[in-house]
Amino acid sequence: MKNKATTFFNVFLVIVFVFAFALPAYAGKTYKLGMSLAITGPTSDAGNPYAKGAEDWFKFVNETDYLGDGDKIDCPIRDDQYKNDVTKRFFEEFLDDGILIFLSYATGGNLALKRDFEEVQIPVIPASYHEGLIVDANYTFMPVATYSENAVGLAEYITENHKGDNIPQVAFFIHPSAFGRGPLEDTQKAIAEGMKIEIVEVVEHGTDLDNTAMLQRLVSKGVQYVICQTVQTPVATMLTDAQRLGVTAATFGETGKLTFLGAHYTGGSDLIALAGTATEGYIWADSYNLTSENNEGAKKQLELAERYGRDEKAANSHNYGAGILAAQIATEAIKMAKDAGMEVNRENLYKMMQKMNFNSFVAAGPVTYSETERIGVDVQNIYIAQDGIFKKIQSFESQYIQKVRAGR
Repeated sequence: MKNKATTFFNVFLVIVFVFAFALPAYAGKTYKLGMSLAITGPTSDAGNPYAKGAEDWFKFVNETDYLGDGDKIDCPIRDDQYKNDVTKRFFEEFLDDGILIFLSYATGGNLALKRDFEEVQIPVIPASYHEGLIVDANYTFMPVATYSENAVGLAEYITENHKGDNIPQVAFFIHPSAFGRGPLEDTQKAIAEGMKIEIVEVVEHGTDLDNTAMLQRLVSKGVQYVICQTVQTPVATMLTDAQRLGVTAATFGETGKLTFLGAHYTGGSDLIALAGTATEGYIWADSYNLTSENNEGAKKQLELAERYGRDEKAANSHNYGAGILAAQIATEAIKMAKDAGMEVNRENLYKMMQKMNFNSFVAAGPVTYSETERIGVDVQNIYIAQDGIFKKIQSFESQYIQKVRAGR
């Protein structure tokens, strides 16, 4: 009898042992997101580090159990090469896969899908900061100040710091797309509201590798300031040509020379890497905290980059920081829903994003949204390139952009 009991007990232990290893331990839930970016193609100088920033943050979230309970985020990052039709195809495939939030990229792609976002009611976090994306839209959550805020804010900076009795003479150097034209149009509206600058010429850049004729023409017309709204590569070419021609202003607004200014994607350490000393004196508006500031936020960005083996160029890029912020916004929405005891679905994430208020180490100010506010970080920093790095001059919020928005 004893032997039978012992045998039964041993068999029982074997069964328990088998089931213990056959059944996987609870590994938490997985929340699906999708990201479409121009990792290669005409704007890859921005898209490539952006993708790395988002990828690294999601890795960090999963490895550190940031969400708790072993929950993880699955966010495939796909390369749309800045092609709207490819972005649309990716978006539809992501929807079929049941994503909760879409992290998108280009102005054109976002505009093409704007109505789709509203129809399927999915929160969207774009890499494009085009003002038009949040006009008559509910589901697009802009991470930071828009390009229009940058451009209008730079125009305000010009009027406040211009020396002389004449109205500042300004040219715009823009991308040949809605991405470039939108901020120009809003600056023109700000002028109609009373801002004292005159736009002398608008240059939509192409693929020209030499800007000599254009720069000489601007100087001959009395232009003193050039506001750039494009990406780093064409700006770097223009600055290099200006340096070669000797037409770059040594002081702000120097008569007979050109002072260059630019919005978000036109500056940063990426620009200095491309143009070197030709960037000296370049004024730049951006809502990101730069690693050149050497503060606690900068240290955290560099620590994340080091953790995942990123090279120095990517680690110091504000575009890397922009990718981190987009991923953080999505992550915080999920965490908020979990903490509130709500099911993590599109509807509840949308509700949570409208209550969001958190500090990011990569941003110039807190990230806040509401039922009526769709811009996360309103604060902009004005930076100037000096001695091979960008240094902060001031932080501000554009006043004229509020007048422009009120007139819509």
